[in-house]
Amino acid sequence: MMAQGPNGEPIYILQEGAKNRSGRNAQDNNILAARAVAESVRSTLGPLGFDKLLVGGGGEVTITNDGVTILELLHAEHPAAKIIIEISKTQDSLCHDGTTSAAVISGSLLEQASELITKQVHPAIIVKGYHFALSIVNETLDEMGWELSDDELKDAARTSITGKSAESAIDILSDISVRAMDAVRDKDGVNLDNIKVSTFEGGTYDQSELLPGLVVEKERIHSEMPASLTDARVLLLKTGLEPKETKIESKLNISDPKVLEAFLVREEEVIQAMCHEIAKNGTHAVFCQKDIDPLAAHYLAQANILAVKRVKNSDMEALRRITGARLVSELKELRSTDLGDASWITEEKFGEHICICVTNEDATSVTAILRGATMHTTDELERAFDDVIGVVALSDSSRIMVSGGGSAYAHLARVLRERSHEAPGRQAMAVESFASALESIPWTLAENSGADPVDTLLSLKGADVHDGVSIDGEIENMKDLKVIEPRKLIRTAISSAVEASTLILRIDDVISMKPGDGMQLPPGMG
Repeated sequence: MMAQGPNGEPIYILQEGAKNRSGRNAQDNNILAARAVAESVRSTLGPLGFDKLLVGGGGEVTITNDGVTILELLHAEHPAAKIIIEISKTQDSLCHDGTTSAAVISGSLLEQASELITKQVHPAIIVKGYHFALSIVNETLDEMGWELSDDELKDAARTSITGKSAESAIDILSDISVRAMDAVRDKDGVNLDNIKVSTFEGGTYDQSELLPGLVVEKERIHSEMPASLTDARVLLLKTGLEPKETKIESKLNISDPKVLEAFLVREEEVIQAMCHEIAKNGTHAVFCQKDIDPLAAHYLAQANILAVKRVKNSDMEALRRITGARLVSELKELRSTDLGDASWITEEKFGEHICICVTNEDATSVTAILRGATMHTTDELERAFDDVIGVVALSDSSRIMVSGGGSAYAHLARVLRERSHEAPGRQAMAVESFASALESIPWTLAENSGADPVDTLLSLKGADVHDGVSIDGEIENMKDLKVIEPRKLIRTAISSAVEASTLILRIDDVISMKPGDGMQLPPGMG
């Protein structure tokens, strides 16, 4: 960036190597980058959407049609593209689904805005028009939908799973998700943190199941330890069961074998004392966050105590909630009141994986066991389950549902066209463009199902509020087909898309600094 002085001499404002792109050039560049990101996930939308195969820099392969996963793995560098990715992440964190819809609507809003700019409509007018349209959308959404019934939770789950790679497990996944949410419900509502998901290769979707309590993906450390316990007292140990190492390096020169023998005897006595302290307090099972010495494992097995080592911190916290035990850091301070209770502890095998299952009658924690033939299928199954359990929880909390299949977007587009005259001046053109952008959802659903998208939109012009695009590409009543989704999901997707697109439209200057070559701030500017 350069300016001229009074005598025509150049005045350099930015450092050497910096690049500047401004005006229509900058706007076109940003719009194209954002649209390219939206287009990358467009073909994954709907029940007949395609999957994407992404290969990472290290050769790792991901096969998925989950919008936010695809966008995260793109590692986009363009700032405008990153904005679209961020709104997809926001949609995922708030609603667990609708990430692809949010990206597609963002791209369509920018495409429509580009056409308006070509017609000499100022970007500021377009932004105002989009916000005017959003207010109409929110008003209309307030009047749409119906109260959720308990029977419809499973329908919402099935709608979320449809179109994903794990769709062949739609019945079992929808059943597991609804039962899991009911199991973790308490007086404060539903806490999804109490649902653990464990995936195991070497099985089929049909072998997936929901187990009460927690499944710890570890096995007992000694074959002589009990494989099953009932009414067990549980110790949660944060420190290791092994001789303590000194904090400073030291060397001992031993010339007499008896001295070495005395060291080993003393070490054994220390470990034996630790195990005695555990057994003395009536412990039946030990879950240790760190390592357990083989000698300690031997003494615990002799005392008929089940022990598991290197348990993850998240599992330790879950065990604390389930059993009521305290996390113990020092065995010398162990009291029987520090122990928790488990109704049932057993070692189970899932394929080739051996795990410890911990259950308590009054605990509000469950574990979803997801099985698949390969690592890729179990990974996608886990992503699908994460989406569906989130949608079920959102449906349960928001309680207001609308029809799926693009019916809500089509109805909102019809309302916007009817009320576009309410917008002042050229803002009415932006409202019309907003309606066209919302129609990109039924257009894409029809396109991905093999139907003619133009005929589909024409059929939706005078359709009912529940009419959307079915899996066959036909216009049908989505509520009758039990294709439903939370109203909040629609509202959030549209609001996020408007926020992203208007943010990009307001940019008229892009300044790229030269990558720092050890550049430092001036003195006093740190």
